[in-house]
Amino acid sequence: MPRREFITLVGGAAAWPLPRAHSPSGNGQGGPSMQINGVAHTFITAGDFTSARAFYGQLLPFLGLTVVADTANTFYCVGGRTGFGIHAPAGEHIGQRFRQGSVGLHHHCFRARERADVDEAHDFLVKIGAHIVHEPRDDSFAPGYYSVLFEDPDGTRLEINHVPGKGLLAPETQIGGGYADGTQNA
Repeated sequence: MPRREFITLVGGAAAWPLPRAHSPSGNGQGGPSMQINGVAHTFITAGDFTSARAFYGQLLPFLGLTVVADTANTFYCVGGRTGFGIHAPAGEHIGQRFRQGSVGLHHHCFRARERADVDEAHDFLVKIGAHIVHEPRDDSFAPGYYSVLFEDPDGTRLEINHVPGKGLLAPETQIGGGYADGTQNA
């Protein structure tokens, strides 16, 4: 009899059986064991939580995310199959700023549904006083790649982009820009 694998829920209860292609032991054909369904959430630690909370309190709802946690040390929003949150820093890290190119997060990019959304986001970012690294522009990272790059109050790099169609998953498409030639951090 074939072995059946189950997802174990918190508390130890077993749930539905996992299909073989999604089992932790692989699909038996050397391919991927599973396919993820997106990025569930990203949390960053803010050096200045009060300023970051004010910034993200405007930005995330503008992007269509709903506030699900707003406490003395956490601000977290969910929407569009995306979760994004900020935490207050440990005491010894209060006031520290993000350092582009250091170990850890390089930047976080939100995907827009339409190219015009990137322009609308840029106008909004200017209105709320975000530091704009580059205005909306076409880039060669993927066919039709269009983005605005900006920073939060701690200098954390953020991007809003639009890539039409299948982007890098289109047949015979390769990544371009600084990722292709190694100059992304230059």
